[in-house]
Amino acid sequence: MRRFLRQNSLGLVFGVLFLIVLVGEAVAGHAQFNQEQLTDGLPVVSFGRYLTSASFGADVAENWQSEYLQFFLYIFGTVWLLQKGSPESKSLGQAGLESDKDQKVGSYADESSPKWARVGGLRQTVFSNSLGLVMGLLFLGSWLAQSIAGTASFNERQLADLQDPVSWSQYLLEPDFWNRTLQNWQSELLAVASMAILAIYLRQRGSSQSKPVGTAHTATGIEG
Repeated sequence: MRRFLRQNSLGLVFGVLFLIVLVGEAVAGHAQFNQEQLTDGLPVVSFGRYLTSASFGADVAENWQSEYLQFFLYIFGTVWLLQKGSPESKSLGQAGLESDKDQKVGSYADESSPKWARVGGLRQTVFSNSLGLVMGLLFLGSWLAQSIAGTASFNERQLADLQDPVSWSQYLLEPDFWNRTLQNWQSELLAVASMAILAIYLRQRGSSQSKPVGTAHTATGIEG
């Protein structure tokens, strides 16, 4: 058990932190939701009812979709885009898909290579792009969930204000939807740009996201 925990500590710790923060978001969101209900002269809702509400669903999904968009763009962007001196970038001469030898696919695969890296054709192509594709699908799925839950949440407020509800397609044109969406996108893109640039000049000893402490600022594609 100790060996398992040590070898999987990164995923386990962040998974536990995710659950803790999600519970915290639910508790705080429930309190805020009921405050708004009382302000509008409406009855408060139970915690369980809030967890199944469109308001909570939209709040959660809008953050998920921005995170997966960040990873989707970053994964495919770093295939071709470079940043001199950053450990987040490949070496300056390696922009592009790289050779089969460098990627250990086809005849260059070794005994430990995944099966789909050894075969050719469609399976190898899919596997070669599977990380970015799955991140893209997760982004689209969470974006769709956000838009559907957001429509329901928006219509609840519309009805409470004695306004006409809108359809899903109409909600996609509402400022509410794009305000929710773009405020998350801009923060994620800023975080990626900040990491890529700050890692040129700053170090974190022992981290795989940083260059070794004594490495030159101009060294590119080198991780600790």
